[in-house]
Formats: sequence, C-alpha cells, structure tokens
Amino acid sequence: MTKSVTGLRLPVERGCPFAPPAEYERLRERAPISKIHLTSGTEAWWVSGHEEGRAVLADGRFSSDRRKDGFPLFNIDAKTLEQFRSQPPLMVGMDGAEHAAARRPVIGEFTVRRLAALRPRIQAIVDHFIDDLLATDERPVDLVQALSLPVPSLVISELLGVPYTDHDFFQSRTAVAVRRTSSPEDRGRALAELRAYIDDLITRKEAEPGDDLFGRQIARQRQEGTLDHEGLVSLAFLLLTAGHETTANMISLGVVGLLTHPEQLALITADPGRTPLAVEELLRFFAIADGVTSRVATEDVEIGGVSIKAGEGVIVSTLSANWDPAVFKDPAELDIERGARHHLAFGFGPHQCLGQNLARMELQIVFDTLFRRIPTLRLAAPVEDLPFKTDAAIYGAHELPVTW
Repeated sequence: MTKSVTGLRLPVERGCPFAPPAEYERLRERAPISKIHLTSGTEAWWVSGHEEGRAVLADGRFSSDRRKDGFPLFNIDAKTLEQFRSQPPLMVGMDGAEHAAARRPVIGEFTVRRLAALRPRIQAIVDHFIDDLLATDERPVDLVQALSLPVPSLVISELLGVPYTDHDFFQSRTAVAVRRTSSPEDRGRALAELRAYIDDLITRKEAEPGDDLFGRQIARQRQEGTLDHEGLVSLAFLLLTAGHETTANMISLGVVGLLTHPEQLALITADPGRTPLAVEELLRFFAIADGVTSRVATEDVEIGGVSIKAGEGVIVSTLSANWDPAVFKDPAELDIERGARHHLAFGFGPHQCLGQNLARMELQIVFDTLFRRIPTLRLAAPVEDLPFKTDAAIYGAHELPVTW
C-alpha cells in the first residue's frame, strides 16, 4: 500500500514555541507513514507515528549511511552532503558491523557508572556559572550565554580533552552548520574550519596523549596497532559538536518549559527526586532534534502496512512520534509524572544517542541547582517574543532573557 500527501513540503516550522506544526498531527492521523516532498525537490517517506518510528529505527534494513543514493536531504543541502561524502563517515552515518566496531570502544566512556564519577565536577561547573550569574548587577541576563551554552561546552571539553579556551570557535562554527538559513557556502566553510581545527587537535594529542577520552582512544589504538587518525577526527567532530549543541538547547527550553508551567516546577523544587522524571518529559515535549533520524531503505520493507522500496528515503519525525496520543495521553500537556522514558528524543535502536546519560545528568544538575539557588527566577520577556530557533536543525532559543 502506498500513501501520499500531495503538495506538502517539509521541513515546516513549528506553529508555536512548543507544539509541533499542525501538518504533523494531520499526517499522523491520516497516515503515520506518508510520502512527502522535501524542499530539496525530492520525495521521502515521513514516519510520524511512535510505533512506526521505533520499527524503522530498529530495523537494520534502513541505512544511516549519508553516502548512499536516496538518502533524504531534510536538514542539509546537496552541497553539504557532498562534503560529508568526501570525508570518512561519522559514526551516525555507519551501519551494521562498521557502526558497532566504531561505537564499541567509546561506549564505555558514557556508562552510568563512569559518568557518576563526573557528577561532582559537573556540579562544580554548574555552581561556577551560577555564581557568575548571581554576581552580575545587570538585568535581564541572557541565560543562553550565561549558563546554557557554557555548561555543556565546558563539560564536553574536559571529557574529550578539548581546550575550553577555544569554545567561542567551535560554538560559532557549529551554530552556522546547523542553521537551515545558512548558505551552502557558509555552512561548508564552517564545517571545513571545524574539521581542520579537530584534525590539528588530534595530531597534537597523538604527540602527547592526555588522560581524556581521546588520549585513552589513542593509547588503546596504539596498543592494538590500529591507530586511525581520520577515524579519530570523525569521532571528535561528532562528539564535540553534538555534545554541546543539543544539551545547551535543552537547558534553555527546559527552563522555559518549567517557568511557564509553575505547578510542574513546584513538584521538582519540593522533591528533587522527581527531577529525572521532569527531564524525560521535557525531552519528549520539545524533541529538539526532529528529523535527524533519516534513513534510506537498502531493500524492500513493509512497515505499518506500507511498502517502502529499496533506495527510498525515510525520515522519522521524533517530534511527531513524541506527541502521538496513542502512546502519550494529552501530549500537549507538560506532565512530569507521566513517565515518558520511552520517548524518541534520543532516537531508538542501534544508533540511539551515545551521550544520552551524560545529557540527562547535566540537565538534572542544572535544573536542581538553578531553581534552588535562584528560586525567584522568571522570564524577562513574554514567551511569544522569545527568539526561538525556527531556522535551525536543532530547536532551541537564540536568547533567553531572565531576571530575578
């Protein structure tokens, strides 16, 4: 069976700061798997149901390899795709045994047990930036620059062994790379500069490995006789860019979500034991990386009664899936007690986000500490006036003015 929606082109901007576009709900109700048009001029299958999305993401017959013909261009242009194809693939663009072999040596760095040892340092980092926040006499303060960006940037820098003094460089280049409105030339230049910086960083680490993630990877590869410079560059590129951009946006949106739902905020300030539940619900509610879970079928597959042919692109909408009322009752309600752990904000299946435990820990520490130390924190502008990132592949806020 083939379903199509003629004339609809994606991506579509969110209709309000919180809710998915109205088109998402219409598609999910009419046909959870639908053929849609992309602004690139191509077509792809749009998967908007939660059950169907999980099925696609868990099925090895759908490839993440951006180099394959038919891979759908949702958040990047053709020129940027060619740039990616000319370089060794990132882990998120690998399949099967190749992906497992690349992921296996790194996954131990992100276990709950290993990350628990980082908790005191992350707490100290959060306290440091909140100290600076409280020390300023200026009002309002942009929380994005004061807290949301610097916390995950410093955390990932220390974890990877990247000089935090370079944070302005990699933050600015990453912002250009994920902005949909960036020209192909600007995006290509930002990606090239980022990769050149990381290439030089890995070269320096190969000369003097430190006690950090990449130092340990280099030592392991040397011991095994498998030193792979280009592979380490690709890994560093992925972890550095993804490791701060997504968490930074979730910190900002989480603050907005809690401040605009004071009854939910009151639950976690009264009982911080509920904060992990709040984090899961906020991840579900905002689903900031919508559409990055793109795939291409490597053979004919039937999902949800729909026949998808080999070579056809597939895009799983994590935002639509996370608002599927068949799974999440009253999805438009922010309810931290719903138990939303089965959301798709981190993806699903073999490519589920490697750093999800780190992101959860950072978010929990930030929310608990921020609202405990500044209980009178409030937005300094109406929600509808906040500059949300409707122009970016990763949703968030460009600025977040707050006061207390």
